[in-house]
Amino acid sequence: MGKVVVGLALTVAAAACAVAAVVVGRRVKSKRKWKKVLGVLRELEESCDTTVGRLKQVVDAMAVEMHAGLASEGGSKLKMLLTFVENLPNGSEKGTYYALDLGGTNFRVLRVQLGGTRSSILGHDVDRRPIPPELMTSTSQDLFDFIALSLVEFVESEEDGINTSRDRDRDLGFTFSFPVKQSSVSSGILIKWTKGFVIPDMVGKEVAGCLEQALSRQGLNMRVVALVNDTVGTLALGHYHDADTVAAVIIGTGTNACYLERTDAIIKCQGLFTTSGAMVVNMEWGNFWSSHLPRTTYDIDLDADSPNPNDQGFEKLISGMYLGDIVRRVILRMSQETDIFGSVSSRLSVPFILRTPLMAAMHEDDSPDLREVGKILREILEIPDIPLKVRKLVVKVCDVITRRAARLAAAGIAGILKKIGRDGSGGLTGGRRSDNKMKRTVVAVEGSLYTSYTMFREYLNEALSEILGEEVAQHVILKVTEDGSGIGAALLAATNSHSSLQQQQQQQPVDRVQLL
Repeated sequence: MGKVVVGLALTVAAAACAVAAVVVGRRVKSKRKWKKVLGVLRELEESCDTTVGRLKQVVDAMAVEMHAGLASEGGSKLKMLLTFVENLPNGSEKGTYYALDLGGTNFRVLRVQLGGTRSSILGHDVDRRPIPPELMTSTSQDLFDFIALSLVEFVESEEDGINTSRDRDRDLGFTFSFPVKQSSVSSGILIKWTKGFVIPDMVGKEVAGCLEQALSRQGLNMRVVALVNDTVGTLALGHYHDADTVAAVIIGTGTNACYLERTDAIIKCQGLFTTSGAMVVNMEWGNFWSSHLPRTTYDIDLDADSPNPNDQGFEKLISGMYLGDIVRRVILRMSQETDIFGSVSSRLSVPFILRTPLMAAMHEDDSPDLREVGKILREILEIPDIPLKVRKLVVKVCDVITRRAARLAAAGIAGILKKIGRDGSGGLTGGRRSDNKMKRTVVAVEGSLYTSYTMFREYLNEALSEILGEEVAQHVILKVTEDGSGIGAALLAATNSHSSLQQQQQQQPVDRVQLL
């Protein structure tokens, strides 16, 4: 009997040892897997590092590229396009003006009533309409006839029968968000179509002229007095509300910036004359590049897989079009290295399946169990049953990518300020800053990445303060605007209307150089 007991005890002990060995083995294996994943995260953090020193190198590079782009055509990755917009809205605009915003598969028409004092928009009406898919690949006449007819219907319906005569003079601001070579404030030649439009007979034609001909065929007397892009419209709207606005940035699905430059600094157009001494320059800053920009293997792969490799490098690091996909690529790499996400989901290999708004929702999930993170991983990427520790890892990846993007965007803004002498570097006397030399500087900002993504906005504001220093940063205000592509275009129509231009000629020229 004793031998049986001893034998049983030994068997139990052996079994216990075996179980313990399995448990320990699993723990060791789990630790190894986790260590591997943390290695991927550490590598990502190091590659995305944006110290203040590095950001200041980006600032300097941006300012240098701006100088080069103003010196000669093709002299820089930054196109530094002339807009011929020299007079920005100042509050004196009065009357009713129209805007057309064409930049995708929908277009908008607006009517804006201005009261003649700053920030005095008495009212505005908007009508959004889809463009029939067949017109996106038809002829220029078909497209603009459709748009012109929509403008006629808008004019006749919105004015409630008062002064609806088609013969009455009307001025229009046209936001045309496609590549255009501008020849005046109201004219430009289409370089190429994007965003799914393929209308070959339109390429090389003057854009405003095509619209005006279509309006004429409809019997509507409406002149295009301003042909602009959405960023210039944002600057116009910002300046209408605040005279200290000298630049505008859009950070949404795409990104761009423009600013007010001294005419004598635009070397590539020697002899260019403006009554104000300044002109708005459209930077097309999405194409900015510098060796100082922190780039990862995920960025390199994304660029190689894109329809435009080696193009729009800055945009691919900071805009909403790409941030979600960079996070997807990091998660895919982690799932390939270990099984912490379970078996590799085929959905992880689908480009752009993780859109940036979803990434932002995971990043800003403040529930104790990160419920939203789990839901998005399950429903969008088909990764079920993720433990809390792994959910926290995903949030960290979102944070690293977002922080880098926001801080680089801040460096871009600081680069503009440096170029126009608003970064405080010229405000030093005897080694001490002179507050009376620091001008209040406003940058108009539009785009959902900044306006709707709290963490992005906080990281950007924090970085701008770090770059400029708190003493200078207090003079720089980022102001959110809304609908620069619509209301801003209507404001530019008012500023460039025949009556406004005649009034400006009768008055003393405004010294806008003082703004710079």
